[in-house]
Amino acid sequence: MPIPLIRKLQAAFPNAWFADAYGLTETVSGDTFLDKAKVIDKIGSVGKPVAHLELRVVDGNGRDVPPDSTGEIVLRGPKVFKGYWRQEQATREAFIEHDGKRFFRTGDLGYYDDEGYFFITDRLKRMINASGFKVWPAEVEAMLYAHPGIKEACVIGAPDGYRGETVKAVIVPRSPDVKPEEIIEWARGRMAAFKVPRLVQFVDQLPKTATGKILWRELQEKERAK
Repeated sequence: MPIPLIRKLQAAFPNAWFADAYGLTETVSGDTFLDKAKVIDKIGSVGKPVAHLELRVVDGNGRDVPPDSTGEIVLRGPKVFKGYWRQEQATREAFIEHDGKRFFRTGDLGYYDDEGYFFITDRLKRMINASGFKVWPAEVEAMLYAHPGIKEACVIGAPDGYRGETVKAVIVPRSPDVKPEEIIEWARGRMAAFKVPRLVQFVDQLPKTATGKILWRELQEKERAK
């Protein structure tokens, strides 16, 4: 959940308790949870691992990274699935051996702080390579949600003959008065130049799952098929 949206929820419902969490289908969901006492201090965190589950953050070579360093989240525990049905290759690619133990590769990027609280930054496969610079869409989306004229946003990579890829934002605006040029100019003053969306597309709604999760992959595949 983008931090600006969390703050809006907290302001709108001051007597309610809102906390982010993290989980995957392959792990029967519910892998981490943010306790009520830390909702304010650890805003943006998905909390600590649940009982009997071990989470690590590793680099591209499968080595542990220190606190506050981003890497891929891997995990192990009794509720992690054994593998994909009749897909041996996919199962082999989904697990790594680490410290003599079998860990599931989540494909999610994140980090943990010095108190052991985890933060999710993005999906590994979503990375945009713009002229050699790595852009994580979730980070750009989180900043875009701070714009008062943006209701929803999904950031994808658009093919670019010069840069390889460029950042594109697909946005559901709050009113017809908001203009794409305004969004781009606003973003220039708040994020690094290589992260600024060079393309902005307004839509009436974003494709979502039955649970309301934005289908970024569908938007990405449509963009690449153009």
